[in-house]
Amino acid sequence: MKQGRIMIITGSPGIGKSTLASIVAKESSFSKSVHMHTDDFYDFIQKGAIPPFLPESQEQNLIVIEAFLEAAKRFARGGYDVIIDGIVGPWFIEPWLKVVQDHYEVHYIILRATKEETMKRAINRTKLDEDTNTELVEKMWDQFNNLGSYEPNIIDTTNQSTEQSVATIKDRVEKKSSLLTI
Repeated sequence: MKQGRIMIITGSPGIGKSTLASIVAKESSFSKSVHMHTDDFYDFIQKGAIPPFLPESQEQNLIVIEAFLEAAKRFARGGYDVIIDGIVGPWFIEPWLKVVQDHYEVHYIILRATKEETMKRAINRTKLDEDTNTELVEKMWDQFNNLGSYEPNIIDTTNQSTEQSVATIKDRVEKKSSLLTI
């Protein structure tokens, strides 16, 4: 059985990760694919959950990342194309580099639009109240800006349609131009 690939599609809240990841999974060139929405893993926590955007959530966030990382590896070993959609910034990349060390093909794709466009897209999200949402999106946009060695992994979606963004992601994966390396 051929091992599957893992694609991390990340970026600030409201950038379109879930929409694009779902389409990429449905249109995968593999006969089997899975779309893993990382926010779902936070919903599994029934007691003691800390909002993942708070500084004191760091330990919890690492546990959640390890949980979906292990699930992703299992799907990949089963021959699935694994599309992960969530906020996986460079500050959470270390566990994924270990996955690469274990000979998994891991693509790291960062979606980014201008701050104005990101705010426009995110403002209608209903997860949080408007003030908290605005503050969080601005903070996360800043964190996904100036990513140093990960700048080549960015896809600027500011002026792209959904279809264009999907095509760009597929092209990056086919060309293996956004692979994580150790």
